[in-house]
Amino acid sequence: MTAPATVTKGHGREASRRRGPERRRRLTENVTAYGFLCAALVVFALFAWYPVVRNVILSFQEVNFVRGSSWVGLENFAHVLDDPLFGTAWRNSALFTLYALVLGFAVPFLTAVLINEFRHARAYFRILVYLPVMLPPVVVALMWRWFYLPEGGLINEVLGSVNLPTSQWLNSADTSLISLVIVSTWANMGTATLIHLAALQTIPGDLYEAAELDGASIWRRVWHVTIPQTRFVILMLLLLQIVATMQVFTEPFVMTGGGPQDSTVTVMLLIYRYAFVYNNFGAASAMSLLLLAVLAVFSAAYLRVTRGRQS
Repeated sequence: MTAPATVTKGHGREASRRRGPERRRRLTENVTAYGFLCAALVVFALFAWYPVVRNVILSFQEVNFVRGSSWVGLENFAHVLDDPLFGTAWRNSALFTLYALVLGFAVPFLTAVLINEFRHARAYFRILVYLPVMLPPVVVALMWRWFYLPEGGLINEVLGSVNLPTSQWLNSADTSLISLVIVSTWANMGTATLIHLAALQTIPGDLYEAAELDGASIWRRVWHVTIPQTRFVILMLLLLQIVATMQVFTEPFVMTGGGPQDSTVTVMLLIYRYAFVYNNFGAASAMSLLLLAVLAVFSAAYLRVTRGRQS
């Protein structure tokens, strides 16, 4: 009668010995995983959270690197609100965002739809569309500044060769902002196009086949099949583009410097001037905090409004 008990105890000790290495292996994996996670959190906190907290503090201070900083309360906010360029910068940023939505949001989507219609060489078109994204932004801005030259610029030379009217482009307050939108669209459309293409690949082919059998044209297929099936991606890219274009800086800084007649002074360019031209880091921080608040409120409202449409 004692044999079964002996066998049971033997099996228990054997199972315990097998669980020991398994527990150590799991512990090692968990420690390694949390180690990598902590390293990422430290880097993120150092380069993302700390600058935000530091910016909030600086917005209420008068910054002096020699005598030290002193607390001034809301004076920095009052200073930027009284600046004549405050309203101009916000208006230009809003107009840039509006033009970018009309041009820069529609072009990548339509490009993705057209590439998706190709039966062959689709990969080559994806590479071709994405090539501008790989160029440094400053290089793109300098290249397009040469394109826009009124005399000797590539665009005016091409227009003149086919007897079309030329333009002053960056030298005119009427066309400078839309000229920057064209540059931004060309330089950044590759990423949005590939995202749209990836979303199009998830649409069942049966839906398009049924639409074709019903005699639907490509544009009706886009309206009744493509847009409803990819509305989540469209809504998210729309939000990301609005947030990004409201922070436009490289194009106006490199190509126009804010001119002519302050027609391309944006919020980010004005922040740069406060910090590195006027040496007023408190005002720059206050302006940055206002931009953060506006974008945060807009993003929260946008997500709340579109929440039911993303399902």
